[in-house]
Amino acid sequence: MNTRVFQKKILDYYATHGRRFPWRNTRKPYNILVSEIMLQQTQVSRVVPKYKLFLKTYPTIISLAQAELKDVLTLWQGLGYNRRAKLLHDTAKLVTKKYSGKLPRDRTELESLPGIGAYTAGAICVFAYNQSSVMIETNIRSVFLHFFFKNKESVSDTDVFKFIQKTVDTDNPRQWYYALMDYGSMLKKTGNPNIKSKHYLRQSSFKGSDRHIRGLILRILLQCKDPITKTALTKELIEYDKERILSQLTLLQNEGLTKSLRGRVSVA
Repeated sequence: MNTRVFQKKILDYYATHGRRFPWRNTRKPYNILVSEIMLQQTQVSRVVPKYKLFLKTYPTIISLAQAELKDVLTLWQGLGYNRRAKLLHDTAKLVTKKYSGKLPRDRTELESLPGIGAYTAGAICVFAYNQSSVMIETNIRSVFLHFFFKNKESVSDTDVFKFIQKTVDTDNPRQWYYALMDYGSMLKKTGNPNIKSKHYLRQSSFKGSDRHIRGLILRILLQCKDPITKTALTKELIEYDKERILSQLTLLQNEGLTKSLRGRVSVA
């Protein structure tokens, strides 16, 4: 497909059907960071109310840096993937200390921060600073697979990147990527172009998974005023194997989310 025809089709759709989210009404780098971390593997409908509450509670990156991790994790409940909250908190502390509370504009510097990978760094550059940057996430990938790889399977992101780079709007990359994401979201309502991707993995069931158990452990610990014994913890999760619970508790501790002292465990 001709590049200009493709761009017009995407932008025409956006002009008519573009979605309105609170993080699209701001250019504040911190707000964009919070939204991007929350949106990782989490439905937009669950993110919107949490995003608003989070920014009301921690309106600046410095206020987040000064918060207790337990309070941040408590507010994060309901979003899942709690490690994201820990890494966001770590980033806030590092940015406050190293950059005087201002997120850097350089993509390489952004990627050096805890929990910020290539996509999130690119998203901050694009949505906060309107910098032209090549980036990919599930909805963006869907659009390019749909238009440029119709009859192909196991497509590498390396091949997709070539088309993203070729078609990116250098004048208004912010609008362009919002348009791509909205078009990709629309495509997924009638199918999932991402199954053509070499990197596609079908998400396993959450209930009863190790991730589910880690979330339950953290929820119990957040509700406890004082550290509790491992025995007491396993009794709270009696429907799960004891060794499995302790294994996930160890993982949470390795991730810096929990701590153990004299046989009792609590939120770090």
